[in-house]
Amino acid sequence: MNVPVMNKRIASALLGLLLSGQTQAQTTQPTSTSSGYQFTKGLVALTGSRYGREAIYTDPLAYQLYTKTLKQPAEGAVFGRNEQGGEVKWLPVTADSLNRLRLRSNAFRNGGAPAGPGVTPGSLRGGLGGGGGYTYLTYPSTREQVALLNIKGNSNVYVNGELHMGDAYSMGYLHIPIQLKKGLNEFYVRGISVTANLEFPTRSVLLRTDDPTLPSIRLGESNTSLRGAVVVINTSNAPLTGLQLKSSLAGKEQSTTLPTIPAMSSRKVTFDFDGSGVTAKGPQSCRLSLTQKGKVLDESTVSIDAAAPGASYSQTFISQIDGSLQYYAVTPQSATGAGRSALFLSVHGAGVEATGQARAYKPKDWGNLVAATNRRPRGFNWEDWGRLDALEVLALAKQQFKPDPRQIYLTGHSMGGHGTWFLGATYPDKWAAIAPCAGYPTLKEYGSADGVIPDGSSNPLEQVLLRAANQSDVLKLTTNYKPLGVYVFHGDADRTVPVTYARQMRKLLGETQPDLSYYEYPGGSHWFGDHSVDWKPLFEFFKWHQLPVDSTVNTIDFTTANPGISSSYRWASIEQQVQPLDYSRIQLNRSRQGITGTTTNVAVLKLALNEFGAKASVKITLDGQPAIEHTTATASDTLVLRREGDRWSPTGRLDLAQKGPHRNGTFKDAFNNRMVFVYGTTGTAEENAWAYNKARFDAETWYYRGNGAVDIVADKAFDPARYANRGVILYGNQTTNRAWNALLANCPIQVSRGQLTVGSQRYTGDGLGTYFVWPRQDSPVASVAVVAGTGMPGLQAANANQYFAGASGFPDYMVFDISMLTDGAKGIKTAGFFDNNWSLPSQTMAKQ
Repeated sequence: MNVPVMNKRIASALLGLLLSGQTQAQTTQPTSTSSGYQFTKGLVALTGSRYGREAIYTDPLAYQLYTKTLKQPAEGAVFGRNEQGGEVKWLPVTADSLNRLRLRSNAFRNGGAPAGPGVTPGSLRGGLGGGGGYTYLTYPSTREQVALLNIKGNSNVYVNGELHMGDAYSMGYLHIPIQLKKGLNEFYVRGISVTANLEFPTRSVLLRTDDPTLPSIRLGESNTSLRGAVVVINTSNAPLTGLQLKSSLAGKEQSTTLPTIPAMSSRKVTFDFDGSGVTAKGPQSCRLSLTQKGKVLDESTVSIDAAAPGASYSQTFISQIDGSLQYYAVTPQSATGAGRSALFLSVHGAGVEATGQARAYKPKDWGNLVAATNRRPRGFNWEDWGRLDALEVLALAKQQFKPDPRQIYLTGHSMGGHGTWFLGATYPDKWAAIAPCAGYPTLKEYGSADGVIPDGSSNPLEQVLLRAANQSDVLKLTTNYKPLGVYVFHGDADRTVPVTYARQMRKLLGETQPDLSYYEYPGGSHWFGDHSVDWKPLFEFFKWHQLPVDSTVNTIDFTTANPGISSSYRWASIEQQVQPLDYSRIQLNRSRQGITGTTTNVAVLKLALNEFGAKASVKITLDGQPAIEHTTATASDTLVLRREGDRWSPTGRLDLAQKGPHRNGTFKDAFNNRMVFVYGTTGTAEENAWAYNKARFDAETWYYRGNGAVDIVADKAFDPARYANRGVILYGNQTTNRAWNALLANCPIQVSRGQLTVGSQRYTGDGLGTYFVWPRQDSPVASVAVVAGTGMPGLQAANANQYFAGASGFPDYMVFDISMLTDGAKGIKTAGFFDNNWSLPSQTMAKQ
């Protein structure tokens, strides 16, 4: 199921739930339990904040914390004033029977009204989209000691000023090692209905198996080389190296060397195991032993399912996004026919595991069904890295099952219904037909836990930021569906994703879509049983459709906003744009004589001419310009055309040093190609601590949101040759990070202590922050993403990482100062996109 938080009805329900708890005014003290300490009392202030699916964020409490103006909370103390001028006070909260720290029902009448720009009752939540306030907790420690912090229902938490990820979906597996000081320890928790406890570990290294990634043991297969993943926690102040993880299952043992676990952090690690000794279906206990130099540091067990032949199963793989272990689930074909089978890719809803998605389908006798994960049950709304996960799984499934290439189909439910609309429009030549079930088309209208993508702005700088999310607007891509069969399936009583979304798409497509089937299930809620997805007429519709071969496709109408995400349809590819991330469209017709058509916002176009044969005369006529005469040399010729002004002319193949489908920006593009986080160590003690803590915070977020694992490396240990062709995320500036010059010497954006330049524009002061991307000069595909600032206020202003929110828009570069945290878009200094040569022409820049 996918539960939104954006419409007024649901916002009101959430608000009522928020205010339903009854508490008494009490001071903040922890309560001892057998496992540690449970926080049962605290203070809450509805400080207001705006985080979500965009680069701009506001957070008055974070601003006060970073500028050292935050006063220690006390019951009844005033935090500040809201937009109406009323006082915002710190109010007491007491845990309910479920240990949730909740506001009293009269909180709003007693100075608890929300504050800050854009804060509404609908945003008063602890989810990833923001949260209207903070919960303040304290722990008086009698000595310095290490603890594991577990908070549920929060977006993040400051522990004695250090920022850590939160468990927004209350999953329970985010165990954060923290260093407690002697005396008062302060916790500012972003979220206002949370549970919080401390655990005091007896070991410096811990093996946690409550969030495993595991394959199935498939009875009847070899099962000798299987891979799973579990979490290792390092509670020491030094990196852990030389670790081994031994697995023991049904008399078979294997040992795996683990990567370095950074100090005071955790990492999900991959281990090998041999399941060939298992002969019975059902759960199997696998013993895990974590060792270092032969000494056992910790032990645990995981339960691994053994699946009977023909049953649904899970399969793991190493992702090229970050090198972590991911999985997909399969419902195998029930019978093997004489010919090649179909392949169905199913994308799940929010909160649903791929295993559950696959099991909702009965086996089909004409194809295999594969369910990708989106990296997590909520993940990235099938955009960004969820999109890449779907593509990875599709490629693996094609390799594994070798389906009929003309019988590839896409379907999904709820958030997966959105994923179907989005993936279908983004890659229309990959599917014979698509079938969104209970889906919403766009995050601009529906949103989910991170809120909606803003639909527009009067601020030119914010317009640039929003343009970076253009690829997410499915409603601008509906002409891409024309070659597809589209089956829309929705319950007419759905209250989670109202049927109006399906009717909206029926109306939009009804005017242009030649192959559309639509069905509303009478009385159907959001989920009305497995036939909410496993709907026989839907699969019959699929059976009627096949992907045509390229030789029969002579008409192309294709739109994209970012060639780095989606550049081609069949025999034509948009290699470069005129205006970065505006919509580009090609409308082409192919005949025996050549190709004619029109283009919009296309700078470089690539055409495959293989259907014309060798030594053929081909005329290319675009945009009403004189025809280009070309004689093919071979039957596999490709013609690349460049537009200069109004004229098209042949050109050479795209230089990989330029922008193109291989590497087109934006900032988020660097979080790929087995990325590595590189933190600075040559600054002040405070700057160095920020760099490490920020890299660790991003790694925690990446693990929580994307089931990911990433290498965290000090600048002095970073060797470009050792990390060749890998994305790099660099934390710090030229003064504080010694990897800067090796990666960014030729970049027109330079940042050092006290100064930041963007081309000829120079900014000074210590409060400037920036995010920008730059291609690795030693790689044809990888990029560097920079999180930098000119001083501690600017570095801290760059702390937020909603770049991990699905479909959030981040351009190639943006510069801001710390005032953004209170003034929003007014705090942006400049933002924009590099041109196709990675330079900074003025027309791609916006300034305040």
